[in-house]
Amino acid sequence: MSAQVLDGKSLATQTEAELTRRVAQLKQANAGRAPILATILVGADPASATYVKMKQNACKRIGMESIAVELGEETTTEQLLAKINELNANLDCHGILLQHPVPAQIDERACFDAIAVEKDVDGVTCLGFGRMAMNEPAYGSATPQGIMRILQAYDIELSGKHAVVVGRSPILGKPMALMLLNANATVTICHSKTQNLVALIKQADIVVGAVGRPEFIKAEWIKPGAVVVDAGYHPGGVGDIELEPVSKTAAAYTPVPGGVGPMTINTLILQSVMAAEKKFS
Repeated sequence: MSAQVLDGKSLATQTEAELTRRVAQLKQANAGRAPILATILVGADPASATYVKMKQNACKRIGMESIAVELGEETTTEQLLAKINELNANLDCHGILLQHPVPAQIDERACFDAIAVEKDVDGVTCLGFGRMAMNEPAYGSATPQGIMRILQAYDIELSGKHAVVVGRSPILGKPMALMLLNANATVTICHSKTQNLVALIKQADIVVGAVGRPEFIKAEWIKPGAVVVDAGYHPGGVGDIELEPVSKTAAAYTPVPGGVGPMTINTLILQSVMAAEKKFS
C-alpha cells in the first residue's frame, strides 16, 4: 500500500486563497492600507535573490505589498543594523525578512536579533525562539512552523509518538524539535556527531530530515509505517531522505519538491498577515 502524500503545495494554495480574503478585509477596514513585508537581500548570491523574489511574488498574489531592500556585498554589520532599525521604526512595515546567508563579514546573529520581535515573521530572533520554546505567543521559524502546519492539516498524531529530528540548525532542527516537544511528542535530536544514528532513526515514529545533505538518510533506516518529513532540497530535485523506496513503506511522507518548500514561504506570508492584523486591530 502506498504512503499518504503530505502535499504542501496544495495546502499552500488553499491557504493563499484564505489569506487573500483576510488581506482584502484589512484593506477595507484600514483605508486601503495593505500589510507590508520588508525583504532584505545582502550581496549578489543568485539563490538568495531567487528566494527573495519568490517571497515578494507570494506577497503580490494575496494583495500584500513588499519593501525590497538590496544591499551590496561590502555591507557592514553596522550598516545592516541601521537598515533593520529603520524598518523597525517604520509603522507601515509589519514584517521583516533578512535573507540567509549574509556575507561573511556581517554578524548575522546580531542582525537577526535586532529585528523587533513583533516583526520577526520569519522566526529568527533568540527572543522569538525562547518564547516559542516556552509555549508563549511567537512567530515560529518558517520551515518548522510550516512542517507543523502540514502535520496538523493531515491529522498526523504527534502526542506520545517518538520523533527523531536529524539536524540542529538554529532556524530548522532546534525549533523543529521544540515544536514537536510542545505537541507532546518524545523527541530525539541527532546530528553529525551522533553515535548509533541508524539505530535511533529505526526507532522513530516520525522522522524529520533536516541535515542538509542529499539523500543522507537511507530508506532502510526508516521503519515501516513511520511518518517521514523531508526538509531538504538539493540539485536534481532530491531531499535529505531517500524518498522513492520510503514512499512504498511509510504511513505518510512529504514529497520533494512540493512538500515542505511551499509551506516555508507560505508560513512567512501567513505570519506577516497575522502581524498586520495585530497592528491594525
